[in-house]
Parts: sequence; C-alpha cells; structure tokens
Amino acid sequence: MKLLLDTHVFIWWDSDPAQLSQPALTALRDPANTIAFSVVSVWEMAIKRQLGKLILRLPLSQIVAHQQANGLQVLPVTLTHTLAVEGLPPVHKDPFDRLLAAQANVEGVDFVTADPIFAQYPVRVLW
Repeated sequence: MKLLLDTHVFIWWDSDPAQLSQPALTALRDPANTIAFSVVSVWEMAIKRQLGKLILRLPLSQIVAHQQANGLQVLPVTLTHTLAVEGLPPVHKDPFDRLLAAQANVEGVDFVTADPIFAQYPVRVLW
C-alpha cells in the first residue's frame, strides 16, 4: 500500500505516535507499505512556525532529514498536481489541504489523515 501523510500525521508520526488511530499506526509500521510526505507539508510547517502557530521538537530540517533516513519518501509538487486542484470540489479554501488532496488523487495513494474534511474530496482516506 502507498500512503501519503497529512501534515498533522507527519508531525504525530515523528513526535507523538499515540495520537494516531490504530489503523493508521498499523499501516505506518508495516514495512511492506511505502510512506510519503509532501513538500506541501514541509512548506505548511515552515510557514506556521514562522507565524508562531507551530512548535516542533527539533528544527524542521532535522525532522525531515530524520524521517527520510527512516525511509519516508518526499513527494514533490508537480504541474499535474497543481492543475488537479482545479478539479476538486470547493470544500474549503485551505491551499495546503487542497494541494494534498490533489496529490493523493493524482498519485492514487491512501491519504492518512484525521481531518474529516477529506471525506468530501475524491481521495481514499485511511484513519
């Protein structure tokens, strides 16, 4: 199974796995699964840190490097991803969430999120 982590799931997987649901935790611990986090999430965390809305246990660059060393893959943003945003239903205006939904849809992966808003997008949600 291929998984794409929502930003909060990336943070919880790194620093507080007890926040994850049992199905999400089981899937993330399964070595047969491919786990990815998006550049979109890194961008979101960097902005929220600058605004004082997010506190992380380590500098963001160290967390990213640590997760990559643990086998998580980085999903870049492509033109196809950004164009796919246009085809999403107008659920809300959060640009990070919209682009993550588009990426999950384009890549055909399960999106790991606790956010119920994603049930309104055409993505497979794992929680």
